[in-house]
Amino acid sequence: MGVMSAPVTVSVTRHIDPSQETEMRAWVQAGTSLAENFDGFLGSGWVRPSQESPEWHMLYRFADAESLARWEASPQRAWWLEAAQGRIESTRTERRTGIEGWFDEPSSVESLTPTPIPPPRWKQMAVIYMVFLPLSLTANWVASHTIAGWSLVPRVVLVTTIMTPLMTYVFLPWVTRKMAWWLHR
Repeated sequence: MGVMSAPVTVSVTRHIDPSQETEMRAWVQAGTSLAENFDGFLGSGWVRPSQESPEWHMLYRFADAESLARWEASPQRAWWLEAAQGRIESTRTERRTGIEGWFDEPSSVESLTPTPIPPPRWKQMAVIYMVFLPLSLTANWVASHTIAGWSLVPRVVLVTTIMTPLMTYVFLPWVTRKMAWWLHR
């Protein structure tokens, strides 16, 4: 059985001449239109500190690292980036995966594709608790029957080391899909 790959969000900081905002918006839309044709594309958007700011934070998200790699290696993306050569300077790129992507806050992002509104924090907490409690009880029950003689610190380290990836890559994705009807109601 293969390991589930988490969605990957890429943030690229770019500097653009504010007088070229119209061209920039068209360039961003063209990139989004190209990326939409790739399997695993989940959406994109951008953030600017102010209307006059030359700094744009471009965001795009793919279902997994493999989908992102196909987009990044594509001739379509190379053509799109080349179209902005000399006008746009890329200064920083970041990639995020894992639990921080579960309930992204889209409030400060001008979205080019529909972005779901995150559920209220209390619903997020309830869903995490629904996963954490049974998993914690099971892990501690197993530990009490298999490694009960271990001292507290090594026992907790082992249980936490096993629980964290299970929560992040298996149970939270599963329960958030199953509870989407309630989370986003």
